Amino acid sequence: MNHIPTTTVRDAALDLRDDERQPCEIWTRVMGYHRPLASFNKGKKGEFADRLYFSEAQCALD
Repeated sequence: MNHIPTTTVRDAALDLRDDERQPCEIWTRVMGYHRPLASFNKGKKGEFADRLYFSEAQCALD
C-alpha cells in the first residue's frame, strides 16, 4: 500500500500560489433552509458577522 506521509500532503497544500487557489463559498442556514452568504444583502451580512455561536461545552462550565 502506497501511503503519503501527512506532513508531505500538508506542506504541499501550503505551497499553493494565489492563482492556484479558489474562493471558498460559505453557506448558512436561514429560516430552515441553506443559502450562500454571497447572496445576502448588506444588512443580512452584518447580522451574520454579529452572530454568537452556541457551545454546549461552554454552557456546562457556566
